[in-house]
Amino acid sequence: MNLEELSAFAGRNPMLALALAGITLAILYTEVARLFRGFKGLRPAELTALMNRENALVVDLQPAGDFEKGHIPGSKNVQMSQFDPENKMLAGARALPVVAVCKTGVTAAQAAKRLRKAGFERVYVLEGGIAAWQQAELPLAKGRGK
Repeated sequence: MNLEELSAFAGRNPMLALALAGITLAILYTEVARLFRGFKGLRPAELTALMNRENALVVDLQPAGDFEKGHIPGSKNVQMSQFDPENKMLAGARALPVVAVCKTGVTAAQAAKRLRKAGFERVYVLEGGIAAWQQAELPLAKGRGK
């Protein structure tokens, strides 16, 4: 396919060409935003390795009821409404990797941005949240935790 054929196609199908351009721009924006967001996403296996090798602090932002139904073993539950990067639980973790986790990964991204703004350097988010953890068939602890 050459430029002439592409131009002819766009002329015959302006809505498809416009949709393709819009989708391309959306993908580019998303990828550029990901590069500059200040934290890294982890897959469940990467989180497990980080917990085992570097004693990462996992902050679970699920509501208390959801946390009790199932959470990553060793994670600490903090409600997003009460989330404060200056919290005493987090103050001693500035040197450790800190991983924000929620049900789907959206709320955790907000918390990660706040952690980065507060000066935490090694901030991560579990991509896909607890749902991705379960899909990877990794164990969940039940109850209140520690």
